[in-house]
Amino acid sequence: MSVFTLSQAEREKHLLPQLAELTAHHRENSEGYERVLSSLGIARDAEFASIADLPWLPVRMFKTHDLRSIPESEIFKTLTSSGTTGAGASRIYLDKDAAGAQTKQLGATLQEILGNERLPMLMVDTIGIIKNRRSFSARGAGVLGMANFGRKHTYVLDENDQPDVEAVKTFLATYGDKPFLIFGFTFMVWQYLYEVAREHRLDLSNGILVHSGGWKKLIDRAVDNTEFRRRFKGDTGLTRIHNYYGMIEQIGTVFLEGPSGNSLYCPDFADVVIRDPETWEEQPVGEPGVIEVVSTLPRSYPGHVLLTEDLGVCNGIDDGDWPGKHFSVLGRLPKAEARGCSDTFQGAAA
Repeated sequence: MSVFTLSQAEREKHLLPQLAELTAHHRENSEGYERVLSSLGIARDAEFASIADLPWLPVRMFKTHDLRSIPESEIFKTLTSSGTTGAGASRIYLDKDAAGAQTKQLGATLQEILGNERLPMLMVDTIGIIKNRRSFSARGAGVLGMANFGRKHTYVLDENDQPDVEAVKTFLATYGDKPFLIFGFTFMVWQYLYEVAREHRLDLSNGILVHSGGWKKLIDRAVDNTEFRRRFKGDTGLTRIHNYYGMIEQIGTVFLEGPSGNSLYCPDFADVVIRDPETWEEQPVGEPGVIEVVSTLPRSYPGHVLLTEDLGVCNGIDDGDWPGKHFSVLGRLPKAEARGCSDTFQGAAA
């Protein structure tokens, strides 16, 4: 069953009551969250006319505060993000129900492009990334999470992080004549799969590529999303390419690139709001702003309405591959601005 079915009007109607209920639930069960909302003057019986009216938390707060809506005894899994911004790592607390829900909904989202079968899988990484569980990085967690959706896993890199061309050739000889799954982080997919496939004239035409992780390193090489897709198609035959946008602070929710490329879509249990960084009002279609991500999944911690530190733009509403808003990520907010977004809240939750 598809999770890309709701028009924007249907999504508002369907999600708003659930999100308002989640806001009340988190106020009741998370002391830190209640303090933030009270300090912002949001009454407990406040009513919200739209998704954009719901109060948001800056994603950075999960790096500086322990925010959870479950008792310590019910913590089943604690996830930590990579602390790349120097503000430490986010800590996300899941109980058993939350852990089950996020896996189920991630699976439902990816089923849209992968179908019901687990496909043979080419991992554009080294098996070493998941071997050392003690220093488990966000990259390792991403690789392990995606591995669930494939079978017969083959790693493109050897233990020394060098392309294992023979392993890739063997995989393609065995499975390449039917659909297979490829997963990796965008820069690594380009450097270790595209460049190797082009050099060795490998046929990836039956592949379905799922990739994520930002374009910064590739933009330095003059490769944007359009060029990435064009070159993969021309040089390897690969046309089914889906970028996705997601974060550990809203685990289980991914915004998936549609078949036409260049736009990310919201599954039916999520939405996006692009905000003006000066006024915090919602931006019209075509006007860049700060990305807010909304999801009904976070119940064990107050992560249902989060202001990210990314810039994006809404490209259209109900006029793309799938219904609802579709958007692009333009890059990270400058550090000072990102800090400014969250400074207002830090005192409130102290």
